Amino acid sequence: MQIDIIAVHPELIKSPFEYSIIKRAVDKNLVEVHFHDLRKYAVNKYGKIDDYQFGGGAGMVLMIEPVDKCISELQSQRSYDEIIYMTPDAPTLDQSMANQLSSAENIIILTGHYKGVDQRVRDKFITREISIGDYVLSGGELAAAVLCDAVIRLIPGVLGDETSALTDSFQDNLLAPPVYTRPSDYQGMKVPDILLSGNFKKIDDWRYEQAVKRTSEIRPDLLKKEDN
Repeated sequence: MQIDIIAVHPELIKSPFEYSIIKRAVDKNLVEVHFHDLRKYAVNKYGKIDDYQFGGGAGMVLMIEPVDKCISELQSQRSYDEIIYMTPDAPTLDQSMANQLSSAENIIILTGHYKGVDQRVRDKFITREISIGDYVLSGGELAAAVLCDAVIRLIPGVLGDETSALTDSFQDNLLAPPVYTRPSDYQGMKVPDILLSGNFKKIDDWRYEQAVKRTSEIRPDLLKKEDN
Protein backbone atom coordinates (compact mmCIF):
# COMPACT_ATOMS: atom_id res chain seq x y z
CA MET A 1 0.00 0.00 0.00
CA GLN A 2 1.10 3.55 -0.72
CA ILE A 3 -0.39 6.47 1.18
CA ASP A 4 0.20 10.03 0.00
CA ILE A 5 -0.70 12.69 2.54
CA ILE A 6 -1.23 16.27 1.35
CA ALA A 7 -1.00 18.80 4.15
CA VAL A 8 -0.34 22.44 4.96
CA HIS A 9 1.91 21.35 7.85
CA PRO A 10 3.13 17.80 7.04
CA GLU A 11 5.82 18.06 9.73
CA LEU A 12 3.04 17.83 12.34
CA ILE A 13 2.43 14.16 11.60
CA LYS A 14 5.74 12.65 10.56
CA SER A 15 6.71 11.43 14.03
CA PRO A 16 3.86 8.90 14.46
CA PHE A 17 5.22 7.08 11.41
CA GLU A 18 8.67 6.72 12.96
CA TYR A 19 7.69 4.53 15.90
CA SER A 20 6.01 1.30 16.94
CA ILE A 21 3.67 -0.65 14.66
CA ILE A 22 3.54 1.88 11.81
CA LYS A 23 7.34 2.06 11.62
CA ARG A 24 7.43 -1.73 11.58
CA ALA A 25 5.06 -1.75 8.63
CA VAL A 26 7.21 0.79 6.78
CA ASP A 27 10.42 -1.12 7.55
CA LYS A 28 8.84 -4.34 6.24
CA ASN A 29 7.88 -2.51 3.02
CA LEU A 30 4.25 -3.32 3.68
CA VAL A 31 3.33 0.34 3.32
CA GLU A 32 4.91 3.48 1.90
CA VAL A 33 3.89 6.84 3.32
CA HIS A 34 4.77 10.04 1.48
CA PHE A 35 4.15 13.58 2.72
CA HIS A 36 3.41 16.44 0.34
CA ASP A 37 3.69 20.07 1.42
CA LEU A 38 0.81 21.93 -0.22
CA ARG A 39 2.83 25.16 -0.20
CA LYS A 40 5.10 23.69 -2.88
CA TYR A 41 2.14 24.11 -5.19
CA ALA A 42 1.35 27.68 -4.12
CA VAL A 43 -0.11 30.17 -6.58
CA ASN A 44 2.70 32.68 -6.05
CA LYS A 45 6.28 32.93 -4.79
CA TYR A 46 5.05 33.88 -1.32
CA GLY A 47 3.50 30.47 -0.71
CA LYS A 48 -0.13 31.53 -1.07
CA ILE A 49 -2.51 28.57 -0.86
CA ASP A 50 -5.59 30.13 0.77
CA ASP A 51 -7.90 33.09 0.23
CA TYR A 52 -11.04 34.74 1.58
CA GLN A 53 -14.32 33.00 0.85
CA PHE A 54 -16.77 34.42 -1.66
CA GLY A 55 -19.85 35.89 -0.04
CA GLY A 56 -17.97 37.05 3.05
CA GLY A 57 -17.51 35.36 6.37
CA ALA A 58 -14.69 34.65 8.80
CA GLY A 59 -11.90 32.21 8.04
CA MET A 60 -9.64 31.48 5.08
CA VAL A 61 -10.29 28.71 2.54
CA LEU A 62 -7.74 26.48 0.80
CA MET A 63 -7.71 27.37 -2.89
CA ILE A 64 -8.48 24.86 -5.61
CA GLU A 65 -5.39 25.55 -7.75
CA PRO A 66 -2.67 24.27 -5.35
CA VAL A 67 -4.68 21.16 -4.49
CA ASP A 68 -5.43 20.51 -8.16
CA LYS A 69 -1.73 20.75 -9.07
CA CYS A 70 -0.69 18.38 -6.29
CA ILE A 71 -3.34 15.72 -6.83
CA SER A 72 -2.99 15.87 -10.63
CA GLU A 73 0.76 15.34 -10.31
CA LEU A 74 0.24 12.31 -8.08
CA GLN A 75 -2.41 10.87 -10.41
CA SER A 76 -0.02 11.18 -13.34
CA GLN A 77 2.27 8.72 -11.54
CA ARG A 78 -0.25 6.06 -10.47
CA SER A 79 -3.94 5.34 -10.04
CA TYR A 80 -5.59 5.65 -6.64
CA ASP A 81 -8.31 3.56 -5.05
CA GLU A 82 -9.45 6.44 -2.85
CA ILE A 83 -8.83 10.17 -2.54
CA ILE A 84 -9.89 10.99 1.00
CA TYR A 85 -10.62 14.37 2.51
CA MET A 86 -10.36 14.65 6.30
CA THR A 87 -13.09 17.01 7.48
CA PRO A 88 -15.43 17.22 10.49
CA ASP A 89 -18.52 17.51 8.25
CA ALA A 90 -18.31 13.90 7.04
CA PRO A 91 -19.21 10.36 8.12
CA THR A 92 -17.31 9.35 11.25
CA LEU A 93 -14.45 6.89 10.93
CA ASP A 94 -15.32 3.44 12.22
CA GLN A 95 -13.79 -0.03 12.17
CA SER A 96 -15.70 -1.02 9.06
CA MET A 97 -14.17 1.88 7.11
CA ALA A 98 -10.69 0.96 8.34
CA ASN A 99 -11.23 -2.65 7.28
CA GLN A 100 -12.28 -1.58 3.79
CA LEU A 101 -9.38 0.83 3.32
CA SER A 102 -6.80 -1.70 4.50
CA SER A 103 -7.27 -3.64 1.26
CA ALA A 104 -6.56 -0.62 -0.96
CA GLU A 105 -3.31 -0.31 -2.92
CA ASN A 106 -2.94 3.46 -3.23
CA ILE A 107 -4.62 6.21 -1.21
CA ILE A 108 -4.37 9.99 -1.18
CA ILE A 109 -5.35 11.78 2.03
CA LEU A 110 -6.02 15.51 1.78
CA THR A 111 -6.02 17.24 5.15
CA GLY A 112 -8.29 20.23 5.70
CA HIS A 113 -7.11 23.48 7.20
CA TYR A 114 -8.41 26.95 8.03
CA LYS A 115 -12.12 27.10 7.12
CA GLY A 116 -11.84 24.11 4.80
CA VAL A 117 -11.18 23.62 1.11
CA ASP A 118 -12.86 25.08 -1.98
CA GLN A 119 -15.94 22.93 -2.64
CA ARG A 120 -14.78 22.34 -6.20
CA VAL A 121 -11.92 20.22 -4.86
CA ARG A 122 -14.45 18.00 -3.14
CA ASP A 123 -16.60 17.83 -6.26
CA LYS A 124 -13.76 17.05 -8.67
CA PHE A 125 -11.34 14.85 -6.78
CA ILE A 126 -12.62 13.47 -3.50
CA THR A 127 -14.00 9.93 -3.48
CA ARG A 128 -14.54 9.64 0.28
CA GLU A 129 -14.81 12.10 3.15
CA ILE A 130 -14.00 11.06 6.71
CA SER A 131 -14.27 12.67 10.15
CA ILE A 132 -12.69 11.34 13.31
CA GLY A 133 -15.33 12.85 15.57
CA ASP A 134 -17.84 15.59 16.20
CA TYR A 135 -15.30 18.28 17.02
CA VAL A 136 -13.01 20.63 15.10
CA LEU A 137 -9.21 20.51 15.06
CA SER A 138 -6.86 23.28 13.93
CA GLY A 139 -6.09 21.18 10.87
CA GLY A 140 -6.63 17.73 9.44
CA GLU A 141 -3.06 16.52 9.90
CA LEU A 142 -3.71 14.77 13.23
CA ALA A 143 -6.92 13.27 11.85
CA ALA A 144 -4.93 11.84 8.93
CA ALA A 145 -2.47 10.24 11.36
CA VAL A 146 -5.37 8.62 13.22
CA LEU A 147 -6.80 7.24 9.99
CA CYS A 148 -3.43 5.88 8.88
CA ASP A 149 -2.83 4.14 12.20
CA ALA A 150 -6.29 2.53 12.11
CA VAL A 151 -5.74 1.28 8.55
CA ILE A 152 -2.07 0.28 8.52
CA ARG A 153 -2.31 -2.01 11.56
CA LEU A 154 -4.86 -4.10 9.63
CA ILE A 155 -2.56 -4.79 6.67
CA PRO A 156 -1.57 -8.50 6.70
CA GLY A 157 1.89 -8.96 8.19
CA VAL A 158 1.94 -5.73 10.21
CA LEU A 159 0.85 -7.16 13.56
CA GLY A 160 2.87 -9.96 15.11
CA ASP A 161 -0.30 -11.97 15.70
CA GLU A 162 -2.55 -11.90 12.65
CA THR A 163 -5.62 -12.65 14.78
CA SER A 164 -5.06 -9.75 17.17
CA ALA A 165 -6.95 -7.18 15.12
CA LEU A 166 -9.91 -9.53 14.78
CA THR A 167 -10.60 -9.26 18.51
CA ASP A 168 -10.38 -5.47 18.71
CA SER A 169 -13.29 -3.39 19.85
CA PHE A 170 -15.89 -2.63 17.14
CA GLN A 171 -14.99 -5.55 14.86
CA ASP A 172 -18.35 -7.14 15.73
CA ASN A 173 -20.05 -3.95 16.88
CA LEU A 174 -18.98 -4.88 20.40
CA LEU A 175 -16.45 -3.36 22.76
CA ALA A 176 -13.60 -5.64 23.75
CA PRO A 177 -13.99 -7.61 27.00
CA PRO A 178 -11.73 -7.01 30.03
CA VAL A 179 -8.18 -8.39 29.75
CA TYR A 180 -5.76 -9.48 32.47
CA THR A 181 -2.14 -10.56 32.80
CA ARG A 182 0.28 -11.67 35.55
CA PRO A 183 0.14 -11.74 38.50
CA SER A 184 -3.18 -13.53 38.91
CA ASP A 185 -3.55 -12.04 42.40
CA TYR A 186 -2.36 -8.49 43.01
CA GLN A 187 -3.03 -7.08 46.46
CA GLY A 188 -6.20 -9.13 46.71
CA MET A 189 -7.45 -8.19 43.24
CA LYS A 190 -7.83 -11.51 41.48
CA VAL A 191 -8.16 -12.51 37.85
CA PRO A 192 -11.54 -14.21 37.17
CA ASP A 193 -11.22 -17.94 37.74
CA ILE A 194 -12.64 -18.77 34.31
CA LEU A 195 -9.57 -17.26 32.62
CA LEU A 196 -7.32 -19.61 34.56
CA SER A 197 -9.42 -22.72 33.89
CA GLY A 198 -7.91 -23.73 30.56
CA ASN A 199 -11.42 -24.35 29.20
CA PHE A 200 -11.22 -22.25 26.06
CA LYS A 201 -14.84 -22.78 25.05
CA LYS A 202 -16.04 -21.40 28.37
CA ILE A 203 -13.45 -18.63 28.19
CA ASP A 204 -14.76 -17.60 24.76
CA ASP A 205 -18.32 -17.63 26.09
CA TRP A 206 -17.30 -15.51 29.08
CA ARG A 207 -15.52 -13.00 26.88
CA TYR A 208 -18.53 -12.68 24.62
CA GLU A 209 -20.84 -12.16 27.60
CA GLN A 210 -18.51 -9.52 29.01
CA ALA A 211 -18.26 -7.79 25.64
CA VAL A 212 -22.04 -7.59 25.36
CA LYS A 213 -22.33 -6.37 28.95
CA ARG A 214 -19.66 -3.71 28.52
CA THR A 215 -21.14 -2.55 25.22
CA SER A 216 -24.65 -2.30 26.66
CA GLU A 217 -23.34 -0.17 29.53
CA ILE A 218 -20.97 2.10 27.60
CA ARG A 219 -22.08 2.10 23.95
CA PRO A 220 -25.64 0.76 23.69
CA ASP A 221 -25.89 2.41 20.27
CA LEU A 222 -23.59 -0.28 18.88
CA LEU A 223 -26.05 -3.00 19.89
CA LYS A 224 -28.86 -1.11 18.16
CA LYS A 225 -26.71 -0.92 15.04
CA GLU A 226 -26.25 -4.69 15.16
CA ASP A 227 -30.02 -5.20 15.45
CA ASN A 228 -30.54 -3.12 12.32
